[in-house]
Amino acid sequence: MPQWYQTIQDMVDEIDACIRARKDESLTLQQLARRMGYSEYYISRKFTQTAGMRLRDYLRYRKLAFALKELRDTNRSILDIAVEFGFSSHESFTRAFKEAYGITPSQYRQNPVPVMLRTLLRPMDCYLLETATPGNRNKAGEVKTYFVRIPPHKFLHIRNYESIGYWDFWQKQSSIPGQDCETICGLLDSIPSKLDDLGGGDPNSGSGQVMAFINHPEGRICSWGIPLAECYGVRLPMDYNGPVPPQMPLTDIPEGEYIVFEHGPFDFATENSAVEAAIEQAMKDFDWEQSEYRLDTSPGRIFYFYHDCSRFWKYIRPVCRT
Repeated sequence: MPQWYQTIQDMVDEIDACIRARKDESLTLQQLARRMGYSEYYISRKFTQTAGMRLRDYLRYRKLAFALKELRDTNRSILDIAVEFGFSSHESFTRAFKEAYGITPSQYRQNPVPVMLRTLLRPMDCYLLETATPGNRNKAGEVKTYFVRIPPHKFLHIRNYESIGYWDFWQKQSSIPGQDCETICGLLDSIPSKLDDLGGGDPNSGSGQVMAFINHPEGRICSWGIPLAECYGVRLPMDYNGPVPPQMPLTDIPEGEYIVFEHGPFDFATENSAVEAAIEQAMKDFDWEQSEYRLDTSPGRIFYFYHDCSRFWKYIRPVCRT
């Protein structure tokens, strides 16, 4: 991965840290360039190449994304929120908010419809780089295997019947209007009450968003010989009655039993391939005859795939008793 991808990633992380800490004085090109160790010209040019927008526009969109969650989740006054995120007046905040989301702050607070939160850059997202080949220098640790019962919930998502793998999924979705990665992830980030959301008020963090696979007769036959439709979405409580983007089905997932194959935290750059191989081997070697279970391949059953190198990598696959 070119070094400047890492530099821009560090810059993106620094911007969000400053917004969370309300350090507006640090969010200038001069300050950011100084901390990154490059000239203002270099940083500005590289940032625009990566983001497709100027730094000052990106800063405004990130502040608006944080402000939107305050509007949605708190009763604080609009003016207080505007000032806290660096806007000089209610009017300037309203103009910027409507330009970004097509709705005023007061209209959004009254009716928090799904909007596409602008725009957390992920220049180091290797899964969206076709040529990325994460290393395999370190040996993977132990894979834990256990059974769980997951309560009923809803799954808000998009699905693809032909894709295979994360990169291929988003490449195919990018050709469907309104279902590209940026739009879908932005919309899902604006949905409240996600079951897997870690919280913390970080808009566009991707928190709560998961890959999934639904047993479906029209899906692609996977390596296990099961026809699967690949999905991306968020799990929601069964009593969720909030907004639903029109391009996303909201599916009821009944209570069910699952087997979990889980690996703990790992370093993406050096261990990703080894961890993937270890989990694949654990799934291949699992002794079903000793478990009193079997994989449930009936239509409609779902399994989830969680990939968060700071916490775990795990497959959660549906089972039924033999």
